[in-house]
Amino acid sequence: MSTAPTITPADREDEFAFGRSAIHDPLAENGTGEFGTVGYRVDDEAAGNASVDQHASRLAVEPRPEGQSRSWADLDWPVVLWIGGVHLAALAAPFFFSWSGLAICLVLYWVTGSLGVCLGYHRLLTHGSFTTTPAVKFFYAFLGGVSGEGSALHWVANHRKHHAFSDQEGDPHTPRDGGLWSHMLWMFPAHDSAELAAHVRRWAPDLDRDPGIHFLHKTFLVWHVLIGMALLGTGWLLYGPTTGVSWLLWGLAVRMVIVFHVTWLVNSASHMWGYRNYETTDDSRNLWWVGLLAFGEGWHNNHHAFQRMAKHGHRWWEVDVTYWAIVAMEKLGLAWNVVHEPTGAGRRSAGGGHRHRDPVHH
Repeated sequence: MSTAPTITPADREDEFAFGRSAIHDPLAENGTGEFGTVGYRVDDEAAGNASVDQHASRLAVEPRPEGQSRSWADLDWPVVLWIGGVHLAALAAPFFFSWSGLAICLVLYWVTGSLGVCLGYHRLLTHGSFTTTPAVKFFYAFLGGVSGEGSALHWVANHRKHHAFSDQEGDPHTPRDGGLWSHMLWMFPAHDSAELAAHVRRWAPDLDRDPGIHFLHKTFLVWHVLIGMALLGTGWLLYGPTTGVSWLLWGLAVRMVIVFHVTWLVNSASHMWGYRNYETTDDSRNLWWVGLLAFGEGWHNNHHAFQRMAKHGHRWWEVDVTYWAIVAMEKLGLAWNVVHEPTGAGRRSAGGGHRHRDPVHH
């Protein structure tokens, strides 16, 4: 039976250190714009005790509780109403079906899902898989925002914390607390303003200092209203009121429901089912159908093993549409310092063999 490898001092010097240790940790920022490493799993008992102590101290930094122990008596009603309202609106869409509405839905599914959430929120803002200009960064943050999944401030903070405590105490959405919890219920219990502010300062201080990100945070709902009005008005003017309503429901509500659940499946299904290329310290899996639906995000075990890599598909069959977009940006001069593959020696595969860099060449 294969076991997770021991993290060595050499690994600690590798910014793509194996597994959870590659997470951006704002408390370990080294002054170069990169973040240090946290959360090593080691086999040595004394070092393991130190790791437990470190885990507890990192939890103590932020007062925000996680997990199903949080009270269901106090719900975050704006979130509940937002997600519930979008789903209710989507239920009306079949009564206003049009092929043009479906086409708009699918195009915006890719634009807001792949480019906005997967490329912008996840690989750029959360993990720094490549570098780009402030204008391009703002553009992708905007696309991520109009996916409907909240502003970059909270999305990135939640995701960085997930990596730091993946499938442990402190993980906001581990399936160990229940599959439906990890899929969507984790968003519903309320946090007070002090908890949210501390959460952002702890896990996304770089974005907290960015005025453009704060502007998008404050105007989150405005953009959805404007997009909805544009879809409704354009369809109405060109083809009549029925088409206008069709474009509104399919281009906004149905598209958002699809993007919601596809990206949420990465949090739930990809930590429950699938295969593993690498022995990570969490339950991450590669799940082919989530990989396809989520534009490459479903190769989740690969991502948890090498978190800053822009490329999530490490085998030839692991299609990663979002990575293709990053490569296209690089060729156009819009992205540089792209993390195509990990540095240093190979990593231990889930089969127990020593995996070198060949499987992840681009």
